[in-house]
Amino acid sequence: MGNTVRLTMAQAVTRFLVNQKTQIDGKTVPVFAGMWAIFGHGNVAAMGEALYQYRDELPTLRAHNEQAMAHAAIAFAKACFRRRMMACTTSIGPGALNMVTAAGVAHVNRLPLLLLPGDVFAGRLPDPVLQQVEDFGDGTVSANDCLRPVSRYFDRIARPEQIMPALRRTMQVLTDPAECGPVTLSVCQDVQAEAYDFPTRFFDEKIWLPRRIEPDRNELQAAASAIREAENPLIIAGGGVLYAEACDQLRDFTETHTIPVALTQAGKSALPDDHPLCVSAVGVTGTSAANALAQEADLVLAVGTRLQDFTTGSWALFQHPDVRIIGLNVQPFDAGKHDAQPLVCDARAGLDALSAALSGHSTDTRLANRAAELKETWMADARSVTTPANTTLPSDAQVIGAVQRSLDDNAILVCAAGGLPGELHKLWNAGDPGSYHLEYGFSCMGYEIAGGLGVKMARPDEEVVVMVGDGSYLMLNSEIATSVMLGIKLIVVVLDNRGFACINRLQMGTGGANFNNLLKDAAHVTLPNVDFRAHAESLGAIAEKVESIADLERALGAARSNDRTTVIVIDTDPLIATEHGGHWWDVAVPEISPRAEVQDARHAYELARKRQN
Repeated sequence: MGNTVRLTMAQAVTRFLVNQKTQIDGKTVPVFAGMWAIFGHGNVAAMGEALYQYRDELPTLRAHNEQAMAHAAIAFAKACFRRRMMACTTSIGPGALNMVTAAGVAHVNRLPLLLLPGDVFAGRLPDPVLQQVEDFGDGTVSANDCLRPVSRYFDRIARPEQIMPALRRTMQVLTDPAECGPVTLSVCQDVQAEAYDFPTRFFDEKIWLPRRIEPDRNELQAAASAIREAENPLIIAGGGVLYAEACDQLRDFTETHTIPVALTQAGKSALPDDHPLCVSAVGVTGTSAANALAQEADLVLAVGTRLQDFTTGSWALFQHPDVRIIGLNVQPFDAGKHDAQPLVCDARAGLDALSAALSGHSTDTRLANRAAELKETWMADARSVTTPANTTLPSDAQVIGAVQRSLDDNAILVCAAGGLPGELHKLWNAGDPGSYHLEYGFSCMGYEIAGGLGVKMARPDEEVVVMVGDGSYLMLNSEIATSVMLGIKLIVVVLDNRGFACINRLQMGTGGANFNNLLKDAAHVTLPNVDFRAHAESLGAIAEKVESIADLERALGAARSNDRTTVIVIDTDPLIATEHGGHWWDVAVPEISPRAEVQDARHAYELARKRQN
């Protein structure tokens, strides 16, 4: 019945994606900004042909690594505050499995990502096909099943008409503020090429707008009453504030009710670090100011945060005997964590409603004064570690200071793993919303450069600076070549401390011997002397090795006027970390060891665990 159009399943996918739209600042734009694709036998014929037909409406972008292209798509969505996104298609087998790690990043960070890996033949006649994983006891298993636990929604398309309910469900998940996360549609390679008479209405343009979930009246009244009763409240703002585009509401709320704000890694930049009531980073990588207020807080208003262990100091940070947590979150799972009093709602709608319910209420100015004093002390400490010093090799903190001094306030910083996120969380002064882009939910090494590519695609008018350690650089650097190929300029600062220095420090802190982390402590015949400058140049970038903080600042200034991606390399000290700020983190120490250092660390660990609540 009705009008139909005969298309292959792959053609139907691309036509459908092209017609999904959203509205931003009054302008209607495509939800999907493009399709990242690395073709193989499992997607080149049918999916490749379909993407070629729609290449003007849905640009196809070629990457060099499947995990990296998915990271770029994730970073794009995060930089767009989940309003726009990208899709990725691969062949079966290795190509599909390479995206599992990236799917984990999107899953943990609640970010939209559409994965379209090829799969085995639904008809099974040519089995086993190239790259097919065969399970001796289950004929339905394929490599793509590895994507199930890291997908919010997973479907295997074994008939062309199945794509219709699957794509409708896909859009619901990708655009839902509570369910948001990666979607995997595992598309059997023979079915991609099969035709079906699709209803034309399936391809009608649809506009997806953010759902603003209002708070329940009873939950709202309970939250307002708890805040009114609190003497030392603290707001902890997470990434949900940014995704809900609620930064103005957060600012108004904290100013109206005089409650200090601490920030998670994902929430940093939701309120500028220089705001009088912002005490910046909280938790394991937090400032001394934020953590002091958190320890004293009798009420914590957690807005849009998962309350992971780095935020809560493994639940040893909040030391007030009667501390209460209000979980203002669009996802009930997060809102009720650790016996929190839930306030299930959108961050923007929730802060507005909560502020109205608190009309006339303001916390005693004593709390704001204490926050200001603590912050002033912290800022002095931060300046002391970010200022250049006469040392043989600079610290990460000194490099951070140089990068900060060399950039405009609206530049966007990108990082992900190693020691840098801990230093950046407390030392970087974030300004505009989204100017601080850290992937620390999954702490995925290799995200940095590919993530920078995605951020620059989302924010092309902003300077994007990627800070990355040598360990992460060596894991995944191929998208430097992609950035040059696409004309997408990044500034990449590589801090070479010759190994996995962050984990080496953790190893030492738990009493372990220096073992298998720094290159000098790993099994080797000859220590590698990696020339990162030459390597970056070989990928098409402009590159320079600098010897000092002064040279770094000069090189950063020059990089801003370069016409393509620029990589700046500097050697750093692997052992120096900022001692100011921070908090205990629960990393299990062995109960039994012949090493006295481990025995001492175990004793300290058992004492620290008694503070968990």
